[in-house]
Amino acid sequence: MIFSTHLKTLQMVYALLVLGFFFLVFVVIAFSWLFCFWNAYFVWKYESHTLPNLLTLLLGISLIAVWIISLSGPARYFPRWLNALLMTAPVIAVYLLFIMYNFLVNLLLYQFVPRHYNQDYLIVLGAGLLHGEVVTPLLAARIDRAIQFANKQELKGHKTPKFIMSGGQGGDEKISEAQAMANYAISRGIDPNDILLEDQSKNTYQNMLFSKEIAIQDYGNSDFKAKFFSNNYHIFRAALYAKMAGLRANGVGCYTRLYFLPNAIIREFAGVFVMHKKRHFIVIGLITIFCVVQAILIALNIAKYQMM
Repeated sequence: MIFSTHLKTLQMVYALLVLGFFFLVFVVIAFSWLFCFWNAYFVWKYESHTLPNLLTLLLGISLIAVWIISLSGPARYFPRWLNALLMTAPVIAVYLLFIMYNFLVNLLLYQFVPRHYNQDYLIVLGAGLLHGEVVTPLLAARIDRAIQFANKQELKGHKTPKFIMSGGQGGDEKISEAQAMANYAISRGIDPNDILLEDQSKNTYQNMLFSKEIAIQDYGNSDFKAKFFSNNYHIFRAALYAKMAGLRANGVGCYTRLYFLPNAIIREFAGVFVMHKKRHFIVIGLITIFCVVQAILIALNIAKYQMM
């Protein structure tokens, strides 16, 4: 429509904006490895030095390797059948990018699920403890978010919800995560009578399953209303586990430091990928078979069925 106006200045501005957008996309893609290293530095500086916290570093190294291979162009020295076989990797990468995009869209949209301040139970998902008995700042943020939710629900004239602190006791922990969370909530002014402990779970699925059982036992039936609380990057995957456990509840996320988000989101994506690994491995297997067949056809010089 802009080009139909015959306004040269407007057309030039629009063309520059389009070119600028594509240039920005190119720069982001070309130098994404630099962002990964920058993020890895802050995660290494402020967080524990564990493998899950090194994901952006590993991704940055992988992107540099891909960039070097792309610029050097070794494929032009390979026979056609080998290039067809090597096409397996970029096609699988495109598939992974597609499901990553789908994951990010769902993760973003899930942040805007309506709150509905009329809940019977607020389930706080556990995490590791400091010195085996003290909640970490990350876990404290989850509890604080649940307390904030409960206070706002009361201000709206609804009943005070009960808290279900969900988390078992790890091998290196002196008390269960649930008990440590309850201790923290009580120190923040929460009535101990409003706290229920779920101290048997070992993972997010069990958090949901066992918390549902405790809520049913306390409420008398399964018609209760509940929300669960975790970090904003985790609530989408947690919601998938809630559905698997038959718990009708949506999540409320608490703030996460920005430097930690890229690493955490990659880890969450990997977790969701594993949840549906059978489906993804079938697709990846079909892609691999297709490329292998094409390589064989090219090697045998059978042009009729070649698609590469």
